[in-house]
Amino acid sequence: MKMAKTVEEYFDDNPEYRAELEQLRSILNSTELVETVKWGIPTYTINNKNVAGIGAFKSYVGVWFFNGVFMKDPAKKLINAQEGKTKGMRQWRFENATEIDEKLIVSYLEEAIQNQKDGKEVKPEKKPLIIPDELKEALASDAQLSELFDQLSLTNRRDYAEHIAEAKREETKQKRLEKIIPMIREGVGLNDKYK
Repeated sequence: MKMAKTVEEYFDDNPEYRAELEQLRSILNSTELVETVKWGIPTYTINNKNVAGIGAFKSYVGVWFFNGVFMKDPAKKLINAQEGKTKGMRQWRFENATEIDEKLIVSYLEEAIQNQKDGKEVKPEKKPLIIPDELKEALASDAQLSELFDQLSLTNRRDYAEHIAEAKREETKQKRLEKIIPMIREGVGLNDKYK
């Protein structure tokens, strides 16, 4: 699926929830938030900081709050969509348009906006760079490759290391290593094509 460049394009790609998405968009646009598209998804910001977003999934549409962990959630609507993985983001799901309560959503948005203005945000934790043995061996046996790897940003080096380490089978680790070596030589990151 291609990444949407506009909100309308995103809605066109999700026709089964278009009415709900339009309704949520209208609510978000009734606030002081600025509408934009990030990662192909409608995102709403204040002072260039992400506050909320809307999206369609298989069985629901959702509003997520980038720093929802700081919200009071009096109506108990917010969930952590990826328990143990997601630190700050919280999501509010709707299966159909009748579940969308504009006044309640606006009250949550107002709190999220104020939290952002107050500087409440989860700072990403710096993960250490742990190079798996397979990559260590490849770098140790090729000085030029090692030098090029060291010239990459910490994020790109970490992405490559994790890509190898996450593979369970040795065969998969070797295939991934073969795939990334030319990318390292080109000076590109593993996920550059998505940026």
